Amino acid sequence: MGNANEFETAIRKRRKQLGLTQKELAMTCGTGLRFIVDLGNDKPTCQLGKMILVRHALGLSIQIKLLAGEGLKERRMSSY
Repeated sequence: MGNANEFETAIRKRRKQLGLTQKELAMTCGTGLRFIVDLGNDKPTCQLGKMILVRHALGLSIQIKLLAGEGLKERRMSSY
């Protein structure tokens, strides 16, 4: 998943595949309904820990990749 929109889309798609409402997903994850709604609306302040709970409840994985030129070392080197 490359960005928050892709994450949100994957969450929504998987939730619907499993036949879960947003309320049911919230109850399964131990979060509030408001969090699930905010997550679905790409709210930037959603807590990562809760996002991981939702991902786990839906059986989804997250892959973290280093983007070319985005690392701290690359930024330091370019400033010299």
